[in-house]
Amino acid sequence: MAEHTGGCLCGAVRYSIATDPPMQAVCHCKNCQKQAGSAYSMIVGVPESALSVTGEPKVYMDKGDSGAPVTRQFCGTCGSPLFSLVESAPGMVFVKAGTLDDTSSFKPQVQVWTKSRQDWVDLGAVPGFETVPG
Repeated sequence: MAEHTGGCLCGAVRYSIATDPPMQAVCHCKNCQKQAGSAYSMIVGVPESALSVTGEPKVYMDKGDSGAPVTRQFCGTCGSPLFSLVESAPGMVFVKAGTLDDTSSFKPQVQVWTKSRQDWVDLGAVPGFETVPG
């Protein structure tokens, strides 16, 4: 197991992950697209207990397509999106993989919310689900 580190663009918020991420995914939901300012969001899911954060992220309370709350955390100085917590996955935190210091080990295992995927995006053989797998 390697320690994974990362942080926001300006360095005000830094984090370390004390485990290899058990889940690596791409989310195509509209809210992730808006938060990322891109076609999708690259995320790694890790147990909250494995994440250590220095600095104080700001919080935006969002709602997912299901209507359930999504806690989105970002740097209040530079605006970098960092973490999401969703009601349907208690005890997990979803780290924005683009904020990792070394993204070379990011290999998405799954795509979710493909019903919102941009028409021009093709992630090849990565399995996809219209919403989230049940």
